[in-house]
Amino acid sequence: MKSTLAFDVYGTIINTSGVYNLLVIFMDKKAKAFMDAWRNKQLEYSFRRGLMNKYADFSICTKQALEFCCLAFQIDLSSGQKDALMEEYKVLPAFPDVEAGLQSLRESDYKLYAFSNGSESAISGLLKNANIMEYFHGIVSVEDVKMFKPSPLVYAHFNKKTNSAIPNSWLISSNPFDVIGAISYGMRSAWVQRSSEAVFDPWGVEPTTTIRKITDLKSVLEKME
Repeated sequence: MKSTLAFDVYGTIINTSGVYNLLVIFMDKKAKAFMDAWRNKQLEYSFRRGLMNKYADFSICTKQALEFCCLAFQIDLSSGQKDALMEEYKVLPAFPDVEAGLQSLRESDYKLYAFSNGSESAISGLLKNANIMEYFHGIVSVEDVKMFKPSPLVYAHFNKKTNSAIPNSWLISSNPFDVIGAISYGMRSAWVQRSSEAVFDPWGVEPTTTIRKITDLKSVLEKME
């Protein structure tokens, strides 16, 4: 029986660095540091909301993280510039390896799902804009359980929503916190190390496998099944 594959979206199949070019226009040399801080704070806010049981749509975390970075970097963006950056998050591009990798897996009868902290409508828009929606059997969003990854409630929701078994499920993510969450829950997981400089959290919990591109995944799965 082919595995059911849960693909994280932001940072794994969709490149969150797509906002960089617009940030360069707005703040020149501070763009890279601002972008990295924005992404880190976005995730931190989702973690904090999860711990507090104060769920809000992931776009709220993104917006509030943007506001924080403007204050922290002392950059006075106009409301129009902030709106433009938030709109950019709706049309982020897929990484170059994604479409070929997804197509190969779909043709080999794997069940592919987009699995995200983002809302279903936001993820649907991203996948359609990146022309990769057709490769997925569906979208599983945390909004249904009002909790964020890496809560075990979210991974359990994925299995329930996709009618899949834990031992036959894989989480594919570039985010170590997501990989550790899935492994701790009982899934298998592939860490997509998109940069040679990316470091996996030294928690004593290792990914089932590490790949550099989505196109590497099929051969790894075939060896393990």
